[in-house]
Amino acid sequence: MDVTPVPVDLHWYSLPPGLRRLRRTLLLAVGVPLTVLVGVLLGVLADGGWALLALLPAALVAWGWRVIGRNWASWRFAEREDDLLLVHGVLWRRQLVVPYGRMQAVDVEAGPLERAFGVASVQLHTAAPFSAARIPGLLPAEAERLRDALAERGEARQAGL
Repeated sequence: MDVTPVPVDLHWYSLPPGLRRLRRTLLLAVGVPLTVLVGVLLGVLADGGWALLALLPAALVAWGWRVIGRNWASWRFAEREDDLLLVHGVLWRRQLVVPYGRMQAVDVEAGPLERAFGVASVQLHTAAPFSAARIPGLLPAEAERLRDALAERGEARQAGL
C-alpha cells in the first residue's frame, strides 16, 4: 500500500515541550517507585540475585522515555485554505485531513495535570466519527487561537461563503 507523501511547502506547527514533560513526568512517577518496589520485594523475599529483575522495570522506563520523545516529535499540523492537515505517529503514521466545512464544534480542553504543565488540547468534532481529531499539548493561547480560527473558517464554509 502506497502512502501519500506529506506536503512540505506548508507552514507546519509542532507541539511545544509541555506535553512531552507531562508524559515523561507521569512515566517517572509510576516507573521509579515500581522499580524500587520490585527491587526491594525481590531483595527481601528472594535471593539477592533475583533483585536484578528490578532492572526490567528500569529498562521499560528508559524505553518509554525514548518512545515519548519520538511520539511527541512526530506531531505536526498545518492550516490550509480549505482544511486542517494533521500528521502524527512513529510506527503507525496517521495523516488526517479535516475539511473546515465538516467541523461541527471545536473545543479546548485542559485537565488539572495539563493545566499544571501549561498545555491544552484542541478537540475537533465532525459529523463522521473517524474524521474527528484531537491536537494535544498546545500552549493555551495557541489552543484558543486555533479554536477561534477553525470555528471561523468552519462557519464560513458551512454558510457557503
